[in-house]
Parts: sequence; C-alpha cells; structure tokens
Amino acid sequence: MARVVHSYDDPDRFVAGTVGEPGARTFFLQARAGARLTSVACEKEQVMALAERLDVMLDEVARRFDRDPVTPAGSDDTDPLEQPIEEEFRAGTMTLAWEADAERVVIEVFSVVPGEQAELEETDPVQAAMDSEDAEVFIVRISEEQARAFARRAVALVASGRPSCPFCGRPIDPEGHICPRANGYRRHLPE
Repeated sequence: MARVVHSYDDPDRFVAGTVGEPGARTFFLQARAGARLTSVACEKEQVMALAERLDVMLDEVARRFDRDPVTPAGSDDTDPLEQPIEEEFRAGTMTLAWEADAERVVIEVFSVVPGEQAELEETDPVQAAMDSEDAEVFIVRISEEQARAFARRAVALVASGRPSCPFCGRPIDPEGHICPRANGYRRHLPE
C-alpha cells in the first residue's frame, strides 16, 4: 500500500480545535485549502508541545536573522473546527522545521506507526514513521504569522479545559477530585 500524503502549502486555515466537553475532548489539527479539508486527531499534550516548540523556533529564527519576532495581525481565529470533521488518522510522531529560503514553517505529522514498527519507534520514532509504507503523513507549510496565530490559539485551547488543582496539578472535574497531596480528601474549586 502506498503512503498517503495530505500536503498543504499556505493553507487558507490551519488550526487546533476540539470536539466534546472538557474532560472528554478530542483534539484535532485541521487544515483547509479551498474545498479540501483534512483533520488529524491528536492528544492535548501534542497540541501544547507543538505550540510551545513553534514559539521557541520562531524566536530563534528572529534572533539568528537579527529581526523582530513576527506577531499575528488582525483578530484571533476563534471559530470552531470546520465541518465535517472526518479523522484521517491519529497523530504519532511530529516534526517541525524552518525552510529559510521560502521563510516557511514546515510541520509534519505522521500517523501512529503499525505494530511491527513499534520496536523501532521506541528507539527512533521519526525514522520508524518515515520507513513505514503504511503511514499517512500530514504536511503543512505556513508563514511565521500563521504559525504564531496557530500557537496562540492552541495555548488558549488547552487552557480552556478543566482547571488544574493548585496542589497536585491534576484536572478538577465539576464535582471535584480526590487530591493525592491531600491524603485522599476531595478538593473542590473555590466558589
């Protein structure tokens, strides 16, 4: 079976979004160019790591090329994910790169590696994903401005979930949670 590549160069929209209520949300990366739409399921931690690494990389690009960091112009994209949300695959390994000639950020998201590649994935996940012929890949090339806007939205998206317990850092459900730092006493949000 040939590898399926979902590639977007300067998409009309590239965002992270969710479906569901906090505590039971499914996270997606979604790109749209014209009528073409691709949605890839991922973990909250992957969205946050991607946002953080984008900011770090773009700060380094600005430093190395001795210029001011780019900030998104206009208002933030707070619209929901576009419909229909059809999961192409579940994200596994992600890579991030800077194309200096084109001044573009390149994000590659590989599908979760099939069973026989799992052993290689533990030692070299990027190589395992690239070697797997069955792996799907989602490639997005975006401007610095689009990358900063993506990161800002992703950070806000992750923060909009359940609040964290100030003692143990775990999420607090509306009915509270049993905090291990409080020896099992149930903690509630202050009202």
